[in-house]
Amino acid sequence: MKRRLLINILLLAVGFIQSAALYADHGTFRFAQITDIHFSPNNPNPTEDLLRTVAQINATDSIDFVLVTGDIAEEGDRATMLKVKETLDLLKVKYYIILGNHETKWSDSGCTAFEEIFGGERFEFEHKGILFLGFNSGPLMRMANGHVVPQDIRWMTERMNLFNKPVILVTHYPLIEGDVDNWYEVTDAVRPYNIRLFIGGHYHRNRDLRYDGIPGILMRSNLRDKDGKPGYGIYDITQDSILVYTQRIGEPKQQWASFSLTKQYYDHNGKAEKYPDFSVNKEYPNAKEQWIVQTGAGIYCSPAVEKNKVFVGDDMGVLTCYALKNGKKLWSFQSGKRIVGTPAVADGIVVFGSADRNIYGLNSKDGSLLWTVKAGEPVLGAVTIDNGIAYIGASDHTLRAIDVRTGKVIWAYNGVKGYIETKPLVTTDKVIFGAWDNTLYALNKSDGKELWKWTGGLTRMHFSPAAVWPVAANGKVFITDPQRAMTAINLENGETVWRTFQSMVRETIGLSEDGEQVYSKTMNDSIVCYATKGDKPRELWASNVGFGYEHAPSMQVEKDGVMFGSTKEGLIFALEPRTGKVLWKHKIGNSLISTVVPLNARQVLFTATSGEVGLLTIDN
Repeated sequence: MKRRLLINILLLAVGFIQSAALYADHGTFRFAQITDIHFSPNNPNPTEDLLRTVAQINATDSIDFVLVTGDIAEEGDRATMLKVKETLDLLKVKYYIILGNHETKWSDSGCTAFEEIFGGERFEFEHKGILFLGFNSGPLMRMANGHVVPQDIRWMTERMNLFNKPVILVTHYPLIEGDVDNWYEVTDAVRPYNIRLFIGGHYHRNRDLRYDGIPGILMRSNLRDKDGKPGYGIYDITQDSILVYTQRIGEPKQQWASFSLTKQYYDHNGKAEKYPDFSVNKEYPNAKEQWIVQTGAGIYCSPAVEKNKVFVGDDMGVLTCYALKNGKKLWSFQSGKRIVGTPAVADGIVVFGSADRNIYGLNSKDGSLLWTVKAGEPVLGAVTIDNGIAYIGASDHTLRAIDVRTGKVIWAYNGVKGYIETKPLVTTDKVIFGAWDNTLYALNKSDGKELWKWTGGLTRMHFSPAAVWPVAANGKVFITDPQRAMTAINLENGETVWRTFQSMVRETIGLSEDGEQVYSKTMNDSIVCYATKGDKPRELWASNVGFGYEHAPSMQVEKDGVMFGSTKEGLIFALEPRTGKVLWKHKIGNSLISTVVPLNARQVLFTATSGEVGLLTIDN
């Protein structure tokens, strides 16, 4: 018995020594962090701030490398990111960079320019015994909470499985509720490993947080503060600690946080402090998941359906066909880069755009390639097919009309100043769409000639009516925009009929089947309904659906006397169109649900950012 006790004590001692070595087997070093640079073509101050920062880092001894943690360009465009790179390349040490939400929400390249300019969307390196992993925390191309896609979570765990030493994880967003919708999936995935710290930005101020117990640092913006001083972060790695400093230009650095490299801050076998609340599914048990497929890749577009098949594009550039009955994968087609815009299908042909600068036409039966149309820049627009013609916009400032049978371009309008991501509205004689240039365009459907343009006095690119899918009824086009207004525009001449800020709506709109009502989602809990007739805004009802704060674009759709909608919190809901009464709600995970596709009053298809494709069925 004594011998066994002695052996157990020795084993515990060996384990303690190995554990101590695990934490201490690294060198001492120093690195810097620059975040929230916000270069802008209209403001020289961010450029000056970064130049001063680069100069001071170059003049500082013993900085081994620099982490750049997102929001480098105010409008996320390629030209501005190239200017940021020119400035960062002045650093004498190597830098590692990730995207922020300004590079993922407003991106004419579909977030592909960042990879082309900086070499990747994530980074991995080991420095003196510590592993650094940087990855995108979203959102991608849609206004919503941040999201870490399934393939990046897999990548993290695969890399850490090969590296049994301390890890520092680098993101833009903090991994907490309200910032990243699937924070708990990330913290649960990384918890078993030796995570010493998360490093990020986004808040433009210093914050010492805990992500389900794991330490998380947010650093101040590089932009000049109220005293006119730019700033950045400094981290000193010692044998037993991480010391965190703020460095204002021309001043001594100030320590404001520190972390042990030997102390265990969280339970490696524990779990997140909070998970999504699915109690609404018990409240409305008649809404059931007939099938759900977890694709393993982020999805940003809505599904398209034809007869017994469902078509979905994903973040890996794959267009996949699923069986409508059970979600079985039937075939897939690999494009060159991610698919952002919603595909369309008609007459046995699937049409979609890819960030690889191509528009594709596939045989819907087997996925074989029928034709390709080359664009000058990534193709991010959703597709509308009308009478055998596909209408789709791209980032080469062009909207094209393409014969779906042959792939022949019937006409191309290249008078757009911004890039296009919306789904064009096709009426009897017009094609109407918005772009990221503050403009709504109306073209002649037959030849693509410009009929009118509407700007509504919008002056900021960020206010553009570019994500909303316009609808039309009773001689008017209806849109909502990021300035939080709903607008009715004369269909014939593009003049504003009315514009209201009454309901604080943003980038969502839907039309009733009879054309008498438009629906929109407010930024807090409610769906509102307005009349399409008349020359003044007239609210018919407002319904509290209880989805909380909301700013994600997902259009409302009426089908067979039921109005369907969805939100960023994984919620799908149905309302009675005449009263706004909630018929049912159902929660799918916690990520952004794209615009749903109802098949009838009792079946609705959906896709989610977290990679789900599914079919809900509503029992009587």
